[in-house]
Amino acid sequence: MNLYSNVSKNITKTYLLLFIFVVLFGVFGYFISYYFKNDAFVYIALVYAIISSFVGYWFSDKIILSMSNAKLVNHNDNEELYHIVENLCITTGLPTPKIYIIEDQSPNAFATGRNPKNAIICVTSGLLQILNKTELEAVIAHELSHIKNYDILIASLVVVLATAITWLSQIVLRMGNWNKSSRDDDKTGYTTLLLLIAFIAVAILAPIVATLIQLAISRKREFMADSTAALTTRYPEGLISALEKISSNPLPMKKVNDYTRNLYISDPAKEKVTWFNKLWLTHPPIGERINALKQIDIK
Repeated sequence: MNLYSNVSKNITKTYLLLFIFVVLFGVFGYFISYYFKNDAFVYIALVYAIISSFVGYWFSDKIILSMSNAKLVNHNDNEELYHIVENLCITTGLPTPKIYIIEDQSPNAFATGRNPKNAIICVTSGLLQILNKTELEAVIAHELSHIKNYDILIASLVVVLATAITWLSQIVLRMGNWNKSSRDDDKTGYTTLLLLIAFIAVAILAPIVATLIQLAISRKREFMADSTAALTTRYPEGLISALEKISSNPLPMKKVNDYTRNLYISDPAKEKVTWFNKLWLTHPPIGERINALKQIDIK
């Protein structure tokens, strides 16, 4: 798959994700309207879905930065980091993204934004402390690959949409108490059945959210970003060394949630990999990524 087909595929997936999201909310609105015998809930659900989609597309980067407590960095704040990003952008033909730092001793980094012109690279203070210049260049090159491939578009959008779905789940769960008296008087059992359907729908939302995140950042994209970074810097050993340092650091990040953790170059929660959770990891294990990098032949 070449760069242009990959970009086109990611943009198509973004629109498909938005369509599915609106349909899902419409279905929920229908059941809630039927339960309360009020058609207004259908329109409320659809308006909420459309607003969430709009906010997710245009403001997901700001929401993610707020979740992460990231601070904007200019040239004078960290000249070396700024020059590394600028030089790599010249090499890759990308506009220079805004640079943010998270004050956290756990080494990590991510990219976000809706396109290369509105992209952001964020690194932790811990990453800057433990990596040398060559290793830091490799990590930045990895994140720039996500920007160039438009991985950041769908990955950032899904954070906001998954959060919106979770809020909907909580609302539906509480609806069981909102109209308790009418259920008690219900002789036909229809409202009880509808309530059961609502609970079943909520029960499957958790894996739906997880699946959306899995689709947002696939293992294949991480391998692609790693290989692209190695080809950009012409030095795979730099990224290998960086990944080894990042993975060997035992400190989890202080502030991270289930929706943003898939954005990072390495799992910020430092969750122990078992045979079961390995099936659901958005990122390949570091060992597999390092082995793949060792197979790259730079001529």
